Amino acid sequence: MARDKIYLEEEFPSPLVQLWLVFRETPSIMIGLGAYAFLIFIAIFSPVFAPHSSVESDVAMAMLPPAWDDAGNVSFLLGTDDLGRDMLSRLMHGTSLTFGLSFIVVIIAMTIGVLIGSLAALTKGVRSSFLNHFLDVILSIPSLLLAIVIVAILGPGLENTLWAIVMVLIPQFVHITRNAVKEEFEKDYVLAAKLDGASSIRLLNHTVLPNIIERIISQATFAQSAAILDIAALGFLGLGAPIPLPEWGAMLASGFDLFYLAPWTVYLPGLAILFAVVATNLVGEGVRHAIKQRKLS
Repeated sequence: MARDKIYLEEEFPSPLVQLWLVFRETPSIMIGLGAYAFLIFIAIFSPVFAPHSSVESDVAMAMLPPAWDDAGNVSFLLGTDDLGRDMLSRLMHGTSLTFGLSFIVVIIAMTIGVLIGSLAALTKGVRSSFLNHFLDVILSIPSLLLAIVIVAILGPGLENTLWAIVMVLIPQFVHITRNAVKEEFEKDYVLAAKLDGASSIRLLNHTVLPNIIERIISQATFAQSAAILDIAALGFLGLGAPIPLPEWGAMLASGFDLFYLAPWTVYLPGLAILFAVVATNLVGEGVRHAIKQRKLS
């Protein structure tokens, strides 16, 4: 016969659960999280919900204003561009290219950067000093300028743009991971585990990395907002997504000459970029605030 528990066990939530409990206390940050989730949904399901093709043109419907204008057409809710392509469909498909690809870029850069930064934190001497100075030099260069230089070497195109942004973001993750791991290795609980015979690699995998995951996630949100702007900027400069892909920066560039005739072809992609950056920054700010509050508590 099973016996009832005699002692009460106090359960402590994991660091990520504690982070969420603090994160959800701010309404504005939860709104940002909702907007961020909405962008992820659109990026995944835009081919299903887009009312029209993003690349097929209909010259007869060229430069229709949004539906709330007297000259608008309800079939094209946000109007059309100079080739008669539906702006709403292009913006929805552009979510996959600008926002969705920024998410993938950050995941790749974070994986490589955390791996290199973790191993770099275990090195000492000349190698550690060289890496530290090299990262300082790389991080002193604006990310967009560095991305332009890399794209100029690799050649224009969406694929080369993405790899350029990955290479730009990797040093940021290496830097923050290396510093965070070194800081954790100096704490008493790690020293106690070392005295107990645990190896550095085991400490890194089972003790240190779980305690710095919050800072890595915070850096990832910051890096994604930078990646969104870099993808859009390179597309605007003609170095990113080729015509007729509906990348937001490329859409902004193609509608720039039509600003006085069809201003919605400019401000709609611009607002989409702004919306994505603000939503991402709100989530990132919420994570940083939650980390700070959790440390103070």
